[in-house]
Amino acid sequence: MRQFDELLAANVAYAETFDKGDLPRAPARCVAIVTCMDARIQPERVLGLRSGDAHVIRNAGGRAAEALRSLVISQRLLGTTEIVVLHHTDCGMLLFTNQQLADKIQAELGVDVHGQDFLPLTDLEQGVRDDVALLRASPLIPRSVPISGAIYDVHTGRVREIIRV
Repeated sequence: MRQFDELLAANVAYAETFDKGDLPRAPARCVAIVTCMDARIQPERVLGLRSGDAHVIRNAGGRAAEALRSLVISQRLLGTTEIVVLHHTDCGMLLFTNQQLADKIQAELGVDVHGQDFLPLTDLEQGVRDDVALLRASPLIPRSVPISGAIYDVHTGRVREIIRV
């Protein structure tokens, strides 16, 4: 059986007690969180959020460059007024370089992606600072928008602040 079949079965049980159908489209706490797709992170639980509180934008590494399109939509059309960048310890984005991943793709798929930036990380704290700086420098994010950056520790469950701008 495919995982999707199990997910659909789980959804039947979820839908039986579903009571969130009246939540507004805009997040109640007016915040957008950019974080990693790592399955060990449950941003809502980590940050004490409830359904409808925040936009959570996830991608490999929680990289701001990849999330910018979603952040613009979140802010311009759905009313968010604050951004949090949340990276995490033991991130897979620390395990490769662009060259290594491009070589692997070439070898396994026969596709040349050399020159593609997969946004790997070499230093977690610097990655948070770089992502916050990228957002602060973007003309698409108003200067009045508070932007914070933090690191979630997957071993302790704690979030450590890195920067606020």
